[in-house]
Amino acid sequence: MSSMVDTRSPAIKSRDDLTALRDSVKSRRSTYKYTAYVCGGAGCVSSRCDEIVKALTKAVEDGGLDRDVRIVVTGCIGLCAQGPCMIVGSREAGDKGDVFYGFLTPEKVAVIAETHLKGGKIAEELCYQDPDTGRRLPYTKDIGFFSQQVKIALRNCGRIDFADIEDYIANDGYAALGKVLFDMGREKTVQELIDSGLRGRGGAGFPTGVKWQSGMNAPGSQKYIICNADEGDPGAFMDRSVLEGDPHSVIEALCIGGYVIGANRGFVYVRAEYPLAVDRLTAALEQARQRGLLGENILGADFSFDIEIRIGAGAFVCGEETALMNSVEGKRGEPRQKPPFPFQVGLWGAPSIINNVETLANVPAIINKGAEWFASYGVGKSRGTKVFALAGDIINTGIIEIPMGMTLRNIVFTMGGGMKDGKAFKAIQSGGPSGGCLTADHLDVSVDYESLAAMGAIMGSGGLIAMDEDTCLVDTARYFMEFVQDESCGHCVPCRNGTKRMLELLLKITSGRGALEDIDELSELAAVVNQTAMCQLGQTAPNPVLTTLRYFKDEYLSHVVDKKCPARICRALAVYAIDPGRCTGCTACARKCPVGAITGEVKKPHVIDTEKCIKCGVCKDTCKFDAVNC
Repeated sequence: MSSMVDTRSPAIKSRDDLTALRDSVKSRRSTYKYTAYVCGGAGCVSSRCDEIVKALTKAVEDGGLDRDVRIVVTGCIGLCAQGPCMIVGSREAGDKGDVFYGFLTPEKVAVIAETHLKGGKIAEELCYQDPDTGRRLPYTKDIGFFSQQVKIALRNCGRIDFADIEDYIANDGYAALGKVLFDMGREKTVQELIDSGLRGRGGAGFPTGVKWQSGMNAPGSQKYIICNADEGDPGAFMDRSVLEGDPHSVIEALCIGGYVIGANRGFVYVRAEYPLAVDRLTAALEQARQRGLLGENILGADFSFDIEIRIGAGAFVCGEETALMNSVEGKRGEPRQKPPFPFQVGLWGAPSIINNVETLANVPAIINKGAEWFASYGVGKSRGTKVFALAGDIINTGIIEIPMGMTLRNIVFTMGGGMKDGKAFKAIQSGGPSGGCLTADHLDVSVDYESLAAMGAIMGSGGLIAMDEDTCLVDTARYFMEFVQDESCGHCVPCRNGTKRMLELLLKITSGRGALEDIDELSELAAVVNQTAMCQLGQTAPNPVLTTLRYFKDEYLSHVVDKKCPARICRALAVYAIDPGRCTGCTACARKCPVGAITGEVKKPHVIDTEKCIKCGVCKDTCKFDAVNC
């Protein structure tokens, strides 16, 4: 689903050309009665959304609906749990709004085309089903996942054709660049960003306008602006979704930033594991160059700028800005000592400004609609919205964008649809491997920088993982520490040795060999690494340990004192037994046991010899009658 650059399209040489093209495209788009937005995000691509597009195209052609229906392959619509999916917008919908269809198949698409696109009647049996009431909810405005979102960074994702620059322009694309170049200038643009309250969405939360102001005032004839798209948190895909669904928003923002700080060259540093994002961004850059929106004298102004993609090898530490710069320069990806800061001495020694994808995606919207509009969302010092990747043991997984200040309870139970299989909520992990684990007591906490930090968690880049009652929080801390230790660049002793020792202690505890003094040592080590590691990634690496010790210490004590895992996740602490009331004597478990620890006669309850049992779990996995307990 990569795009092809149309070399026949004329260059946009002025702001008037841009406005005329926008109006022309909008006029052409307005003739369609329906627009079918088919999700082309990475998740739906893996679910064969190409078959959905093919089936929909055929149904529209066979039904003679070519003049009435426009089919658009978009970026991520958001509700990944129901992919492949699409949204149908109608010119005549009025207040009712858009209709969502999920779990699509070519057969379902044929029904939607005949019933909805041709017959004008919503195919309700194929619409979203509320997990609580079982009711079908056709309209996105009535679906909890969509109804409370405010989309600014994601304003175009799921709403435009990522492969068509004209679709972006029709939605006021590059208008902000024209406004900055011809109306606002550098100082006013910086002040607008400062007044908006936009802070870095990559984790640190530093004021974006202040950062750009520092870059603008830094001396030097050569400067650089960099987009950090090295999204390495497990389960996070916020930046990827923007690059796949709205690459021109990042390109436009880099152009604006380049003009403001005085840079003529920008870079997008993106990990190699994002081939779809790289493909779509590459095509978008070529489109922008071909139309004159990158290169010399952009929009006829005295401003020249271009962008280059740099592919990262997937090192987590390269999400840290100085390690990223080393990687761009072709050096080992490890942090530099600060100060000097990148705005002073950055890429190849020149002043450089680095922002992540989501931060940049907000910039054109702020310029177009104003600082006051953006700042009207949010709470305290956390203004605007935040994009989250909602994952874990919840019903509605996917990408959401919410106003700062929404509670975790609202996110988990209204937008997320609650926990799967009716299980109880236990914890939520915010901020990826550098974040913290919060409890049910924190569900009414406001999601903003300061409130999360006060609880020991962080906003991070935007990963939210909800966990149910069957989760072991000690094992969760072990998982994240294993990730961080493996990804540590090894540059500083606290991170290199401290995370290694913390992992050893966690492995010791989860394997049933832990002692009370191990918990004390773990706590002390976590505090030391937090205070002494060289870079922010190292400093925040102990957060999962610190928060689980703070809020779930009883689980640590159970592992160490009682030699039991309350969630029955840590197999080394499990005691396997067969429930005689459930066992049918089918002998399947005995035949599969690798050490012959299970005995019993056919059609009579079996028994596990706990002395022989190696706790591999094969018996539990094999039993069809749920007779094996641990």
